[in-house]
Amino acid sequence: MAKESIKAREIKRQKLVNKYAAKRALLKESGNYIELQKLPKNASPVRLHNRCKLTGRPKGYMRQFGISRINFREMALAGLIPGVRKASW
Repeated sequence: MAKESIKAREIKRQKLVNKYAAKRALLKESGNYIELQKLPKNASPVRLHNRCKLTGRPKGYMRQFGISRINFREMALAGLIPGVRKASW
């Protein structure tokens, strides 16, 4: 389980990215990189990191489901994810 402060920091970053998205696009389009550098660092989408919605785990994230590989495996074996079943051949 990730710390609540780490999860909150990621949410805060996401809000900043959304807030400055239009301004960043306008500045990049006009080529005004000096003004672009004056924006907050966390306004850059590169600084975002995908995290598991259930545990906040940053590694082993499965984008299609929004959860980590560990939670995915547990939920799939329990039959909680529709259309997913264990492979056998």
